[in-house]
Amino acid sequence: MRAAGGGAAGRKEVTALWMWLLLMATACGFVFLLLNLPDHRSRSGPGGEQTGGPQLSAKDKLQIGDVTKLNVLPDEIEGHADEIAAEEDERISRSPPSTKEKIWMMQDQLIMARAYLQFASSHGSAHLIRELKMRMKEIERAISHSSGASRLSGSVLQKMKAMELALSKTQRAYPHCSHISSKLRAMIYNSEELVRAHQSESSFLEQVAVRTLPKGHHCLAMRLTSEYFSLDPKEREFPKRSSMLMDDFHHYAIFSDNVLASAVVINSTIAASKDPKRIVFHIVTDSLSFPAMTMWFLTNPPSPATIHIKSLDELKWLPADFSSRFKQKGIRDPRYTSALNHLRFYLPEVFPSLSKVLLLDHDVVVQKDLSRFWELDMKSKVNGALETCSSGKGYHQLDNLVNFSDPSIINKFEAKACIFAFGMNIFDLKEWRSKGLSATYDKWFQAGKRRRLWKAGSLPVGQLVFYNQTVPLDHRWHVLGLGRNSNTRRDEIESAAVIHYSGNLKPWLEISIPKYRDYWNRYLNYDNTYLQQCNIHR
Repeated sequence: MRAAGGGAAGRKEVTALWMWLLLMATACGFVFLLLNLPDHRSRSGPGGEQTGGPQLSAKDKLQIGDVTKLNVLPDEIEGHADEIAAEEDERISRSPPSTKEKIWMMQDQLIMARAYLQFASSHGSAHLIRELKMRMKEIERAISHSSGASRLSGSVLQKMKAMELALSKTQRAYPHCSHISSKLRAMIYNSEELVRAHQSESSFLEQVAVRTLPKGHHCLAMRLTSEYFSLDPKEREFPKRSSMLMDDFHHYAIFSDNVLASAVVINSTIAASKDPKRIVFHIVTDSLSFPAMTMWFLTNPPSPATIHIKSLDELKWLPADFSSRFKQKGIRDPRYTSALNHLRFYLPEVFPSLSKVLLLDHDVVVQKDLSRFWELDMKSKVNGALETCSSGKGYHQLDNLVNFSDPSIINKFEAKACIFAFGMNIFDLKEWRSKGLSATYDKWFQAGKRRRLWKAGSLPVGQLVFYNQTVPLDHRWHVLGLGRNSNTRRDEIESAAVIHYSGNLKPWLEISIPKYRDYWNRYLNYDNTYLQQCNIHR
C-alpha cells in the first residue's frame, strides 16, 4: 500500500513538473516573440537610454492586428485608418516618457489579445473570448483617452491589470506557443508586404505629382499665352531697357519655365530689398513658356525694379542640340533633364557685359536684403555658395555624387570634399572668364557622355566645375530642404535670408508640406484676375 501510494504521489509530482515546465516554456515563448517583433520607434528612458526590446509602431500594429480585414478594406477606409494611426502616434509623442511607456504596454497587450482571438478554436471558452473582447475595448478606450495626457488615471492602470489577468487566463487556455508564434510571424510578413506595396505606390504617385503641374497652372499658361499673341508687337516690350547691362545695378538671374514660381522669387526679392530701384531681373525660359512668362510680368510689372525676359532660342551661340542633350535613358525627372538647369554653366556668355550676377532657383523665397553680395570678398574665387557638409553626414561629400572608381576623377578630386548647394549663388563672372570654367564644363560634360562619371543632374558636374573655386557662405544666408524635410525649425526658417524648397514637395504642389506653404503663398496676390479665372487659390 505504501509503495502504491508512493508511486501515485510520484506520478502526481511528475505531472505537476511537466505542467510547470509547459507553462514556463509558453511564457518564455511569448517573451521571446514580443522581444523580436519589429518596430521603428525607440523607447527612451530617463537620460535617453533605450528601454524594452523592439516594438511595433501604432500604424504597424493596426495593420498586423487586423491584416485579414485590411486586405479587403476599400481604399478610402484604409486611408482613413492610416490617418487615425498617424494622429494617434502624434498624440502619444506629446506625452511624458512614463505615460508613453504605459501606452505602449497597452498597445502590446492589444497585439497579444488580437493574436489569441485570431487563433482561438471554435470549441474554446465562449466566456473567456467575451472577456478578452471586453478588455480589448476597455484598453482601446484607455489609449484613446490617455494619448497626450500628462499622467494616467488610476482607472486606466486597473484596466491594464485586468487585461493582464485576462491574457494570463487565455495563455493557459491556449498554450501552443510555437503555433501562435508562427502565425504571428506570417501576419507580420503579410503586413510588411502590404506596407512595401503602399510605399512603392506612394513613391510612384509622388513622382507623377512632381512632374505634373496642377491644372490651374496649365490654365494660367494658356490664358497668358493667348493674350500675349493678341498684343501688338510694340506692346510686348518692357520699359527701362537702357539699364539692362549697367554694371552698377544688382543683377539677378532666374532660369525657369514656371510663371508663378518666378513671380514669387521676384516679389519676395523686391519686398526684402532696401533699394529695389537698383535691381535688374533676368529671366531665361524656354520657347513654349516665353509668351506666358512675358505676359505675366507685362501685366504685373515688378516695379520699381527692372525686368528682362529671354527665350533659350535667342541664345544663338548655344549648341544646336542644347535643349535635348541632357535627356538620359531611364531618367524622366525634369530637374535632371532640363536644359535651363545646365544653362547656369554658361553665365558669362548669357551676360557678357556683367561682372557679377546672383543666380536664384525658382523654388526659393527671399526674406532679407541681398545687396551685400555685391560687396562680398570672393577671394579670387568664382562661386559663393552654401556648403552642406556641416552635419557631417556622408551624403554631403563628393564621393556620394561622383564616381571615384574612374581614374580621371580619383586623381584630381578629394573624395571627402564638401558639397556646395545650388539655389542661391553669387558668381564673379570676371574670374569665371579668366579661368575658362565654361570650357571646363564642356570638357567634363563630354567625358560624362562617354562613361558614367556622376549621378544625374547638374549638381554633380557643378561640383567638378567649381572645385576649389567656391567661397562658403554663412548658413543663415540659405536654408535648404523645405521641399523634403518637415523638421526644419521655425526660427531657423525665419532668420534665413533665403529659404529653399529643395526636394520634391514644391510649394505650388498639393503634396507640399502644409506648414511651409505660407512662406511662399504670401508673395502671390490670389485676387489677381488670372488666378481667379484659373481657380488658383491658397
